[in-house]
Amino acid sequence: MDATRPSLPSLPDRQTLKKATTLPVYDAEGNKLNFKNIFREQKTILIFIRHFFCGSCQQYVSQLASVRKEALEWAGARIVLIGCGDWRLIANYCVTTGFEGDVYADPARTLYHIFDLIQSLERTPSRQTKRSYITKGFLQNALKSIWDGPIKNPTRIGKQGNISQLGGDFIFGPQGEKCLFASRMHHTEDHVEVADLMREAGVAYP
Repeated sequence: MDATRPSLPSLPDRQTLKKATTLPVYDAEGNKLNFKNIFREQKTILIFIRHFFCGSCQQYVSQLASVRKEALEWAGARIVLIGCGDWRLIANYCVTTGFEGDVYADPARTLYHIFDLIQSLERTPSRQTKRSYITKGFLQNALKSIWDGPIKNPTRIGKQGNISQLGGDFIFGPQGEKCLFASRMHHTEDHVEVADLMREAGVAYP
């Protein structure tokens, strides 16, 4: 681990997980379900993205989309996303990123709060190496976010979610209320490397 990076926070405790299981999320059709239903039957690699127009997270999710389905099946795992915006943006988000798994919305950010996901607009600190999924420069990334958001979808302005909300990467389940891995973002370009996350989940990658 890079000595300049802050240490990863502890896993959510049992009491936190129990509270989280009853909290609601919404699927791409607007159906409401409890958080526990996402990972009750299968090991789930769960990515809390930032807002649905975030270009950096879109780059990360596009890389996640390259994980082979066969590798996930062999490991008995699946990848799920949760965003902090309106569920009506989910379908377009999947088209933009090429992600074919399940995506949910937590517009009230109740799960973000209970799992201690912080708010920040800071980018990668100068002393740290950027994550490999950040392949576009800041300006290019910002312009793409604007194009994919307000320009192409003007009726959805303001529905993307809180732009300062950070996400995180977790591995939950299966069979019961347990979290096997947790990494919370410290800045806007701080998702765990896909290769590292897959290794934690026992999924062959690439």
